[in-house]
Amino acid sequence: MLIPRQKTPDLAVQTLDHGMFDLSAEGSKKGTIICFYRGLHCPICAKYLTELEKRVPEFAERGVGSIAISSDGEERARAMAEKIEAKELRFGYGLSLAKAREWGLYISTSRGKTSIGIEEPALFAEPGLFMVTPEQNLYYGSVQTMPFVRPHFSELVAALDFAIANDYPARGEYTGDV
Repeated sequence: MLIPRQKTPDLAVQTLDHGMFDLSAEGSKKGTIICFYRGLHCPICAKYLTELEKRVPEFAERGVGSIAISSDGEERARAMAEKIEAKELRFGYGLSLAKAREWGLYISTSRGKTSIGIEEPALFAEPGLFMVTPEQNLYYGSVQTMPFVRPHFSELVAALDFAIANDYPARGEYTGDV
């Protein structure tokens, strides 16, 4: 389990148009939003990433970088980027399922073709959304077992405004006896 205020696992993936993404070398002043998505086969992911695409400039204004990552290969990742007409959002691809597990993501097995007629991979990671500080510490994390009911990016932007203005610390850091 990832713990707020502690270092996250390393994360390096190839991107479609921005070379290698390496979390340890990210230069965003306030941190990075990492949106792990299920893959091209998921129509809910496409809708969710469309919303993130709209919010990328708002995150950037606050000194926060953003990237969407899946275990899809380059071809499927590019198809997703084209599908949502991405211009701002970086797309990483080729996430290993072992790395997905390190990040606490759930892994699912294929059920064949989805409602949009695209074959699911044999195994793939379910969604997760993380905010990681420039020091690579976990600030915010949300993982899901299903593609439904995801955090809203508009709420995350507002939460960042509050956190920045009030120097609000990451919560959920206690690991002692209860």
